[in-house]
Amino acid sequence: MTTTADDKAILGAVLDEWKADVDAHRPERVAARFTEDAVFQGLHPYSVGRQGIAEYYDSQPLGLQVAYRILETRRPADGLVLGYLDVEFSFTDRPALQVKLSVLVTRVGEDWYISHYQVSRLDQAALPKGAV
Repeated sequence: MTTTADDKAILGAVLDEWKADVDAHRPERVAARFTEDAVFQGLHPYSVGRQGIAEYYDSQPLGLQVAYRILETRRPADGLVLGYLDVEFSFTDRPALQVKLSVLVTRVGEDWYISHYQVSRLDQAALPKGAV
């Protein structure tokens, strides 16, 4: 399966809410965008569940802003949408951080929540020539 308009719309709706709460520095509301047992891997050690997610976003600096672009989506099963994105986190006091983000959103009742979040920092300059 490849990216479809429906899958992109589902993912975009969830991520627009996530972005708004990250931008407004509302860590508890950010965490509420995730399932109760979500696996979360930012750029620090991973956590499972909303408490760890809220703590992670509470530790982020005020003024943090998010911009994202959906690159690919897949529908591995009914009620699941997988997304792969380019994300930029911008700060008030240092250069922006470019990362790749993989998310899995899960339908719970009539709503969609992030159940898996994995950030990858791809620093091409640090890789040896020809490295995979």
